[in-house]
Amino acid sequence: MHTLSPLLIISKFHHVIKSSSIKRALKTTSWPGWEVVIGVEVHAQIKTRQKLFSASSTSSDADAPNTHYNGFDAAWPGTLPSLNEKCVLLAVRTALACGSQVQPKSFFDRKHYFYADLPAGYQITQRYEPFARGGHIIIPSHSGPKSVGIEQIQLEQDTAKSTFKARSELTLIDLNRAGAPLMEIVSQPDMRSPEEAAAYVKTLQALIRAVGSSDANMEQGSFRCDVNVSINRPGEPFGTRCEVKNLNSVKFLQTAIKMEVDRHIALSEAGLPVPQETRGFDEQHMTTYRLRSKEDAPDYRYMPDPNFPPLVLPEEYLDRVRASLPELPDATRQRLAKNYGLVPQDIEVLMSVDAGKDVPYDGEKRRSAVAYFEAVAVGRNPKIVVNWIVNEVFAQLTLHKKSFANNPLSEAQLGELIDMVGCGAISSAAAKQVVRHILSAAVPISMPVTALVETMNLSHASEEEMRRSCEKAVEELPAESALVREGNERVMAKVVGRAMKKCGGRGDAVWIREYLRELLLTKI
Repeated sequence: MHTLSPLLIISKFHHVIKSSSIKRALKTTSWPGWEVVIGVEVHAQIKTRQKLFSASSTSSDADAPNTHYNGFDAAWPGTLPSLNEKCVLLAVRTALACGSQVQPKSFFDRKHYFYADLPAGYQITQRYEPFARGGHIIIPSHSGPKSVGIEQIQLEQDTAKSTFKARSELTLIDLNRAGAPLMEIVSQPDMRSPEEAAAYVKTLQALIRAVGSSDANMEQGSFRCDVNVSINRPGEPFGTRCEVKNLNSVKFLQTAIKMEVDRHIALSEAGLPVPQETRGFDEQHMTTYRLRSKEDAPDYRYMPDPNFPPLVLPEEYLDRVRASLPELPDATRQRLAKNYGLVPQDIEVLMSVDAGKDVPYDGEKRRSAVAYFEAVAVGRNPKIVVNWIVNEVFAQLTLHKKSFANNPLSEAQLGELIDMVGCGAISSAAAKQVVRHILSAAVPISMPVTALVETMNLSHASEEEMRRSCEKAVEELPAESALVREGNERVMAKVVGRAMKKCGGRGDAVWIREYLRELLLTKI
């Protein structure tokens, strides 16, 4: 009698459970009778102008292939690495923001494996003596704030990019990414649901962006996630874990975890073992697939890199970095709520505008939306200010495809406009015209707002102009005017709108409404 090997049984069984698991993965977030254990490994590309170990400039997807590399990146014989101090600075910022213990002395290792996108045949990393250990991230969960531990943070170089051309059966290698600086942030297996893993990733993204160490953009590849998933019965030891590699969105991360949990449970309930393996994620079919058996450390033949002395980070250096840390996201949220009375929705909009787009190189300072708001809010009603920023400034920047870093409307200009509306010098509609004019201009407009209002003829119309506009509106809308005379106040808004239009948007809506009421109701 012919019998199937265990691997073939698992493969065949996977095909049976796959279709039902896809449907359940999108709606099932708890599995009664089972505990889910999740750990996340994040590879964040450090935002520096130069690579980690060479003087080559870092690249973007818009650059032509093989235009950003030198001899060391291509592993030419005789070339030696030179550590980029900016990468160390930004990595240490990240570690301190996570509450990690930065080690006074750390070492670089060589991780050996042969692949076409790794010219040297090894990757320089810090597996055994990383520069930071410990720390934690506080995330929201269904039961309240939860601490997710950090195991370690290490510096390492990225690989080159390989592209397989099926038609020609060739693999093309682009060395632009070879040697790009990465931080690998390894969490403890403290997460117990896909939602907690998603919250961890989002919180870490915000933290990394706040300290200026990375764009943390999953879609563009500067923030890549691997998840380790296992299951066990309550009270039993952790099960066999499987790793799903290179997840590039929070949605895919959650779905991959749900699919893996369903797969592990189905195998376990059928009496089959869960093989320890590395898996990929099929974005089209929303399922995972086997890549290879899971490697252990001996498979990579780790060894100390003889080209590097120890990385020494004295306490004086750490004190300087600690003193330069910007305010972290949680502290910013609390301060905006306490000092300005902003609601959570407005706070999140201010903090997330252009998230990941405007992180400058090498940890340089940037103009943030929060700082912009605070500058305008000095001496003004913060709720009025945030409404103008969120509903007008951000909306117009989006319309004209401009990032906040390129916002041409200065804090002084917006503040002056808000003041002019508040004292009745111009209408809210006129102020919006000024905002839109400045934000749509091809070149920045430095003219004072008062002068711009006069140039655009947007100052409040005189009472005589508003009277004439009201009389013309009544003439042009006889039916509506008649209804108002009969006591139908609902139609009044249309007549007011027509009068405002006749004033070119420069009228005082309150004055016009009162005058129309007097004009129409006294002619009964």
